[in-house]
Amino acid sequence: MPVRRRLTGRENGEAEVGHPEPDAPPRPFNPFDPDSEPHYVVDAAELLRPFTETGPTGLLRWRKQSTNAPIVQLENAYIRGRFDLRGADLQYLFRFERCWFEESPDVREANLLGLVFRRCRLPGLKARNIRSRNDVRLINCLVEVDAGSVDGETTVRRGDGAERGMPDAAVNLTDGVVEGSVVLTRTKIVHPRGKAVHADRLVVTGALLAYRLEADGEVRIPGLRTGGNVNFSGAQLSNPGGFALNGNGVRVGGSLLCEVDSFGVRTKPRRFSADGMLYMPSLNVSGDINFRGARLNMAQSGELVVDAWKTGDWYVDPRPALIADRLHVEGNVELSDQLDVTGTIRLVNAHVGGSLRLADSHIRVLPSQQPPYRDRAVHLDGSEINGDLDGKRMRAEGQVRLADVTVRGNVLISDAVFAHPARDVVSARRSRVSGNLQLRRCSVEGTLRLMGMTVGGSIDLRGTDVTRPEITDAGSWAVDLRSVQVARSVLLTADRERPFRVRGGVTMDGAVVQRQLDLTGAELHGPPRENPTPHEVDESVALDAGDTSADEFVLAPDVPPRGKVVLQRSRCGTLNDTEALWHAQGGLVLEDFRYDGLATPIELDDDVTVRKRLALLHDAIRGYRPGPYDQFAAMLRACGNEEHADTVLLKKQQYRYESLAKGHRFLGGGVRLWSWLQRWMVGYGYRPVRALAWLVVLLVAGSLWFGLRSDDCTTDTERFEVIGERCAVNRDDTGLEWNPVLYTADLLVPIADFGNKGRWYMADEDKWVSTGFTAMGWVLATTVAAGVTRTLRRNGS
Repeated sequence: MPVRRRLTGRENGEAEVGHPEPDAPPRPFNPFDPDSEPHYVVDAAELLRPFTETGPTGLLRWRKQSTNAPIVQLENAYIRGRFDLRGADLQYLFRFERCWFEESPDVREANLLGLVFRRCRLPGLKARNIRSRNDVRLINCLVEVDAGSVDGETTVRRGDGAERGMPDAAVNLTDGVVEGSVVLTRTKIVHPRGKAVHADRLVVTGALLAYRLEADGEVRIPGLRTGGNVNFSGAQLSNPGGFALNGNGVRVGGSLLCEVDSFGVRTKPRRFSADGMLYMPSLNVSGDINFRGARLNMAQSGELVVDAWKTGDWYVDPRPALIADRLHVEGNVELSDQLDVTGTIRLVNAHVGGSLRLADSHIRVLPSQQPPYRDRAVHLDGSEINGDLDGKRMRAEGQVRLADVTVRGNVLISDAVFAHPARDVVSARRSRVSGNLQLRRCSVEGTLRLMGMTVGGSIDLRGTDVTRPEITDAGSWAVDLRSVQVARSVLLTADRERPFRVRGGVTMDGAVVQRQLDLTGAELHGPPRENPTPHEVDESVALDAGDTSADEFVLAPDVPPRGKVVLQRSRCGTLNDTEALWHAQGGLVLEDFRYDGLATPIELDDDVTVRKRLALLHDAIRGYRPGPYDQFAAMLRACGNEEHADTVLLKKQQYRYESLAKGHRFLGGGVRLWSWLQRWMVGYGYRPVRALAWLVVLLVAGSLWFGLRSDDCTTDTERFEVIGERCAVNRDDTGLEWNPVLYTADLLVPIADFGNKGRWYMADEDKWVSTGFTAMGWVLATTVAAGVTRTLRRNGS
């Protein structure tokens, strides 16, 4: 009988259903139809007689191929009894088409040239330890274990009646060796009480092809070794609450493909689906892993069949859909393109030689209601990815956990949705990314925790909206960037008219950014509260960038931050800011904040800008803090703007005295008066020229006062020595000559003595006026000296 033509585009052993063979009978037997009549009803023992007896009557009802190939074939037959080739060593390829087996064929420990079942119906297949030098195929077959069967290898063994090591499987290929491919294309295997396929330690030199396989029961292939692909594209595996596919320690020489099968013009594309766990720890794949468009479902409630997952261990994901711990794959891992997952995707301590793609995937888990919270949608702790991590347009309902992950390419996530309210939604603690980390235009519910990350490029969160963060006693942050090390920039900016919006605060405490920290167009809100009071808004922190260092701070939000902005002990080379920053509702904390210059320098004659910035600074720090004024003045002085620096320090002293006055209930008026005198007379020592002007004014005023007034002592010559218009104190000072200008100058100059001060008698008002002039002289002189000293110190430094 001619061999059916294999269509191009398929791997070995795959043919499209529905093509009749040229010499097929007009009405072939359909073993799946109870009303269809077989062409033959054959006793299995009679069929096997040619291989146990010799004689001319052998090969009864067997049709040998017309060629000299050692192929024997049976078609359109119902086979009664047990087809038993156990332990046989035959150089034949056995091929069955459209046959119905009454009992499970037994080829255990057999050594055959090959074994093919096409469109056959079997109650099971016993092929443990089979040796085949060609393919073993079950193509478009139905393998259904009878519910009432007591067969030793196709029934579930429970309790004391179980014999250890004996499988409970519909198709048993344990410890087999196939020097070709194992093909299960379009086959349906039903054994819900046990294992649909049991193929522990199966060795296949070719591929394992299971296109559109339907398995009701566990598909068990731990220790499988293949030289080519393992392909479950379009397969439907079902074992709710247990392992749908058990592939512990599988080694695949090609790729693992569990994607949409769209081959054939007469069949609709069908996605790979699994109800139950895909358990593949220690999987080793030489090519790629592909789950594009697949549907994975692990029930998030109900009984778990696998005892190992009935645990309270925090590190165990209770209801995972895919488990691939310690995975090693040389190529890419595709978990993308409409992948629909209910349960955790777990790849802990995995090695991915290429890229990991989660683009356009939808992954969800049922939220935990009480500790320990283990509702992780994606769990990649400790994994190593040599390419990119691509998560464009992905949706995750549950935590995406990437602690201690190493990505040697980029993390590219955009237009994604992450939902894990009131808990960490993306946790990438201590992870390393050689390129850029992008989370652009994402909608995030929960805390975005990137604490301790090391990024070789930039952290890009442009256009991302973060809400409903985790709230704990230790603090609440919507975006956690503490202690990150970034070789380029941190971009928390608007993107395409979409602002970077955070409701819950941003912390960058201890971050080191080599280039730029950019908040252009950001909207920052402190921790969310119901109906917050103004005091609660003031005390909440919208941005904590304490101990952060960067070459440039671009603090240019569109609207004033709703909460406090902390820049304590931060350091930047250039500060680029807007008024919205200084109008933060909670004020600014600027102690020990250092910046070397402004993005827009202040011109030497631009007094308006200096006064404006001083007013913003005073309102923002809400009280007297000397550090911010000293820093502003130091920055201006470093830019050569000495006059404006003195203006800043003058204002600093003014605010200092205002603060002192508020702190002294009874002496406040005196402090304010003293402050006013210093400010208007000498500018707190920062306007020494003003002191000289006051000296001249006082000299003129004193000269007029003492020159135009007369003293009554001149009429009492017995008591006083009258010299001109004034009286000398000492009668021996007869050589003196009264001069009001010199006398006033002597009063105003506290150190030098011109021979007038203390030698002329002053009474009544003159006594108090002269005392006042002496005091003013001391004040003005010391102020001038202090100003000169500061000038010399600055020039010397």
